[in-house]
Amino acid sequence: MEHTAGCLICGRDLVYSEESRDLVCAVCGEVQSTTAVCEAGHFVCGRCHSLEALDFIEEFCITTTLEDPLAIACILLRSPAVRMHGPEHHFLVPAALIAAYCNHQGEPGRKGPLLRQARARSSAVPGGACGTHGACGAAVGTGIFMSLITGSTPLKKQEWSLANQMTARSLMMIARHGGPRCCKRDSWLAIQTAVTFLSERFGVALPVGEEARCEYSDINRECLQTACPFYTVYLAG
Repeated sequence: MEHTAGCLICGRDLVYSEESRDLVCAVCGEVQSTTAVCEAGHFVCGRCHSLEALDFIEEFCITTTLEDPLAIACILLRSPAVRMHGPEHHFLVPAALIAAYCNHQGEPGRKGPLLRQARARSSAVPGGACGTHGACGAAVGTGIFMSLITGSTPLKKQEWSLANQMTARSLMMIARHGGPRCCKRDSWLAIQTAVTFLSERFGVALPVGEEARCEYSDINRECLQTACPFYTVYLAG
């Protein structure tokens, strides 16, 4: 049985250490370096944690015709394959943006190649990077999105700048709302920031309907409740 929050094996809270150590993944048996282990000693690597979710995210985003990235994200987040927290959100953010952007621009055929690249790039962002690297994976996901649609490389000028500006804007927005982690909150904030950035810098106005409404506070042990803008909107609904 898999759990939607906490440890996938037993559901108990994860414990984070300042120093990493090598542990055996309880699912695939591979040894990996990690700073996170549950109270009972279970460790699940990022690949095993998110593999099913990544497949679902990619397949849905290839087929959807929606142009609203928040609406796409909300559908993806409701999948049982997407847990409360986890590195699958690092792919979910750029995937939702890529799908919405390509559909809006009338270029749905671009989605497949871009999604595959976004999936590969986001897999390099480890779980818990928000606390250990000072860079939330949802924010990095918006930079991945921007780098892909502009064709950025380490040697480009304007494209390189735009990708880094995008990540920086998302990080600042996420940081202003404080911790601890909430992958849902941070994903919504990152997507909203990317929509604004696209409009300002490219004149591309992706349609965004209603604000995201949180449906997960009851399973998020670290929920900020009324300090979270999405929790407030949900209560008001």
